Amino acid sequence: MRIILVAYSFYETDNRVRRYAEALANRGDHVDVIAIAREGSKKYEKISGVNVYRIQHRKVNEKSRRDYFFRIFLFFIKSFFSISWRHLKTPYDLVHVHSVPDFEVFAALLPKITGSRILLDIHDLVPEFYSSKFKVKINNPIVVMLKLIERVCCSFANHVIISNELWRSVLISRSVKSEKCTTVINYPDTNIFSYRGIKKTDSSFLIIYPGTLNYHQGVDILVRAMVYVKDITPVIKLNIYGSGPQISELIDIIENNGLQSNVFMHNMIPLEEIAKIMAQADLGVVPKRSEGFGNEAFSTKTLEFMALGVPVLASGTKIDHYYFNDSVVEFFNPGDVKQLSQKILYLYSDQNRRDLLVKNALEYVRENCWSKKQIDYFNIVDEKK
Repeated sequence: MRIILVAYSFYETDNRVRRYAEALANRGDHVDVIAIAREGSKKYEKISGVNVYRIQHRKVNEKSRRDYFFRIFLFFIKSFFSISWRHLKTPYDLVHVHSVPDFEVFAALLPKITGSRILLDIHDLVPEFYSSKFKVKINNPIVVMLKLIERVCCSFANHVIISNELWRSVLISRSVKSEKCTTVINYPDTNIFSYRGIKKTDSSFLIIYPGTLNYHQGVDILVRAMVYVKDITPVIKLNIYGSGPQISELIDIIENNGLQSNVFMHNMIPLEEIAKIMAQADLGVVPKRSEGFGNEAFSTKTLEFMALGVPVLASGTKIDHYYFNDSVVEFFNPGDVKQLSQKILYLYSDQNRRDLLVKNALEYVRENCWSKKQIDYFNIVDEKK
């Protein structure tokens, strides 16, 4: 099959898009990807058999709604013409469109008219995402409009993929029929994220957070917890790998609380490299907020740490309690800085608890990884209707 994926994201660090694309390429499909570029990225690159075309540069530094929507709309226009031109040259059998935004699905208008199947893959529910990002109420007129757009986009697609079961229930209640909607969570690719059995040779204790730096991710909560931690033991260090609108706030917290020797900021890096770095961690922390969007947003990082054999300390959000229990993850109360610091110190001092979490998590991941679950995606791709 000839398949094209389109995503307003950085392909080299987007594990969800890469899993799909590389799985398809590995089974023999021709796979193209249209994505965005960071500074220094090539316009075209072949990665693991996938043709990656980067059609627009982006810095994750939007300060206003206008900037955010302008860049997204510009990508929509560029991707529309790019998909149409490539499709006219050699038609695609399938166009797999990744949201955010939902309306990106209409970039596949020409393939749809000429008989190609269209998949809409909703990573985040856009109305809830918008409400969280710009701090507006869920009954805001723009949010209501986004729900209408969501319904129209789901109708346009032949099938809709959603990233967790809680959101599937929401989507079915307002925008799509159940038989047309399938959940595919962010399973780890064990070709990249697998247990390495790294043995430490020093007394340091390393915490790592990799990912986007949005408000709902709660990374500021983790950094504030380090203020308490450093006063108890300075050997605990936190390395943050990511980009996003919270960067300046995080730097201010670090500088204002004298954390320069305990907390370190790094740029986001490709999956293969970040996997090696994550594997060296003594603890992975996923500190999401529980209000609104963050409460139901599934974090890829949790399963990736588990697959690498790194114990996980996670915020006890609704979505995390849905998929996990305290045999595989240590929980703390969402937003509770003091309790988070206490849990970090507890896991630092209790090697047996960390070992038990790792043992149970590795068993969990064996049954919940991409190699076991990719058949569900292939079944959707190969549907004829």
